[in-house]
Amino acid sequence: MSTQTATFAAGCFWGVEAAFRGVPGVLDAVSGYTGGHVQHPTYEDVCSDRTGHAEAVEVTFDPAQVSFDQLLDIFWKIHDPTQINRQGPDAGTQYRSAIFTHSAEQTARAKASRDREQLTLGSRNIATQIVPAEIFYRAEEYHQRYFERNGAACQVAP
Repeated sequence: MSTQTATFAAGCFWGVEAAFRGVPGVLDAVSGYTGGHVQHPTYEDVCSDRTGHAEAVEVTFDPAQVSFDQLLDIFWKIHDPTQINRQGPDAGTQYRSAIFTHSAEQTARAKASRDREQLTLGSRNIATQIVPAEIFYRAEEYHQRYFERNGAACQVAP
């Protein structure tokens, strides 16, 4: 079996992880931090809004079971991509909407998907960043599978 990786930021990572974890073909979904300038950030570092990291989820998937395009469709549905540096009550650059791409093909598919999604939103402009993936730092263990362990998650839909 061949696997691929996709990385998404769509606000609080607890709900994003839970949304992707339930998708057939997703082998793993891990909460963490990416897109910043501090090595090995902690949750407290990222929450300071001074590291440049986004709360993100790294998704490992089997492309024979679920395509990157299908994951993108889920991404657009689970958050409001028109909000800048926030989702619901969570505000700060760590809650920005972003797709961190792992290949030129993912970049092209993400941009095409964004353009299709923009057509459905009319005058509300998508703020989602599409940028090359950087180092992904796994979040502390108490953040992993948070929804499963605690029965609650932050907002994941507009």
